[in-house]
Order: sequence, then C-alpha cells, then structure tokens
Amino acid sequence: MNANHEAEVIVDRVGDLGRITLNRPRAINALNHAMVRQMASALLEWSDDDAVRAVLLRGAGDRGLCAGGDIVSIYHDAREGGDGSKEFWRDEYVLNAAIARYGKPYVAIMDGIVMGGGVGVSAHGNVRIVTERSMIGMPEVGIGFVPDVGGTHLLSRAPGELGTHIALTTARLSAGDAIHCGFADHFVPSDRLEEFELALASGPVDDAVARFAQPAPVSALASQQGWIDAAYAADTVEQIVSNLRSSGVPEAATAADQILAKSPTAAKVTLRALRQARELGSLEAVLDQEYRVSLACLGSHDLVEGIRAQVVEKDRNPAWSPSTLDAVTDEHVDRFFESLGEAELGLAEALVNGEEER
Repeated sequence: MNANHEAEVIVDRVGDLGRITLNRPRAINALNHAMVRQMASALLEWSDDDAVRAVLLRGAGDRGLCAGGDIVSIYHDAREGGDGSKEFWRDEYVLNAAIARYGKPYVAIMDGIVMGGGVGVSAHGNVRIVTERSMIGMPEVGIGFVPDVGGTHLLSRAPGELGTHIALTTARLSAGDAIHCGFADHFVPSDRLEEFELALASGPVDDAVARFAQPAPVSALASQQGWIDAAYAADTVEQIVSNLRSSGVPEAATAADQILAKSPTAAKVTLRALRQARELGSLEAVLDQEYRVSLACLGSHDLVEGIRAQVVEKDRNPAWSPSTLDAVTDEHVDRFFESLGEAELGLAEALVNGEEER
C-alpha cells in the first residue's frame, strides 16, 4: 500500500469509475514524462473496458491539480542539446489529443493551481470542474516559451480577445473566468468535492454534476472585455501595447507593463500562434503547430534564460535577446513555424486518415 502511494501517478478504480491521481504534491503534481506515459496507458486500457464507465482526474494534496510540466528538466535538456524534451512533448501532446476525443466521460477536478501542462490534461476533457480555489493559467511567455498542450487552441477560442490578453500577460483565471473563457464547465465548492467524487463513483456523471454544481462566480475578465477587445485586436504586439497605453484604463496600462516584461520573441511568436490557431480548426492541427514552435523554443536563447531567471536561480531578472519587440523581425518569428519534415507530430494527418492515437 505504501509503495502505491509513493507512485507519481496512482491509477485505481472505485466501482466502475477509473481514477487517475497525480501524486507529486510537493511539486504541485508537476508532470514528467513517466507520468504522461502512465496516464496514456490507463486511458488506453480503460477505453475498451466496459467495466469502466467514466474517468476521474484529480491531484494529490491541497495546493492544486498540476503546476505544469517539469521545466527544470527542459532547462537542462535545452542547455545540453538532449532529445528528452522532444520525446516528452510528443507523448504529452498525443495524450492531450486523446483526452479531447475520449469516448467516455472524462472528469477533471481543476482545484487549486492548474498551469501549463496541467491545463493540457484537464481542460480538453468533457467534464471540467473548478472551485473557489482554482487558479488557472498559461504562464509560458514569462519563461521565454509559448503556450502549448493545446493551450493556443483554447485561448484562440475564448470570447473576443480575452485569450490573447491571457496569453500575453500570463493572467491567472478564477473559476468564473475559466468557465467564461471555455477552460471549464462547472463550479463545485471545494468543501463538496469529496461528496462529489463519491457521487461519481456511485451513479451517472450527469447526476453528480446536477446535484453538486452551483452557479458560476462572476468573471472579472468578462467585465473588462470592452477595453481588452479594442486593444488586442491589433495585428502586432507593438500596436497592442500602444493601444493599451493610450486607452486610459488603469488595468490596460498594467497589462502593457506585464507584456513588456515578458520575452519579446515569445510574445510575438505567441500572437502569431494564436492567430493561426483560429484558422487551423482541429485541436490536432494546433498541437502539430505547437510541436514545431516548442522544438524551435528548445533551441532558443530566451527559453533557457527565462527558466534560469524564474525557476533555477530565481533572480527574476531575465536578459531577453532580442531585448525589445521592434528587434524581433518577422523572419525571426517565421523560423518558429518551419516544418519539421519527417519529425512532424502528425496528429492532424493521422486524424484525417482515421488513425488518431487514443
């Protein structure tokens, strides 16, 4: 029993409910490659098992579902030129796509902190639960990276330009914001989660949701959509910052400062990725694009520097290169979207050919 609870992912069943518990509470259940593989294996096994009616994803501890991917290992990989991150992202993005197309109810408890990779294993599910403690975000631009795990798919489909604002400022979403922006479906108070999970194990998912879900809290972001839409509709990050500064709205001025503190390269690549994600259609096509961008980031200066400054040495003073938005050319941004040839992720092609991985 003790060995099971030391596992980084606990896979078990309660009646006909399959449960996946991310079990690295000291790291707020941050994902590593082995955890991704364990999740994928469990979902594949349960997909054809008639004895499993639904799947529940939850996090151990009381700090959050998942703080994201293990970015320290990505830092070392990027510095040393290893292939571990490429393999991790490939398996992770395949898992994200499998969750989105899973044929059974996939219930994700997005309680507490849910960042980056945590969004990827929860917000593509079909029953997404948030609580008053939920704090959801895509913080990638702050470390010289670009939203991935299908994040640009979700962000590009948020109402108006809210997703652009969230991505470029790395804004944190409350429960109300997450539901309004399409990252979650239902609000359940944290003190009812234990009862909710018991209900999931004893009856239909819809019945449990109907019994425990409460009206969603008000979204603060929704009330600010007017100035957000006006400012972020621009075609360049420079014009977005100018719009924010000239709007006369204090929150807009703060957003401009937040954007300017982020990696200029990551900000420009992120804006391009979001705009193109709107046109790509399927999650699979967006994940293919994100894989190209992620691999390009792995060879970039800003990803290593961002993780160093924010996570490794924690001086919070990254030296971005180029250091200004106007120094990041369109040609520089283009390189992040170049084809990988035979190394492409290939999820969209597999979908078209009816070979999508589950």
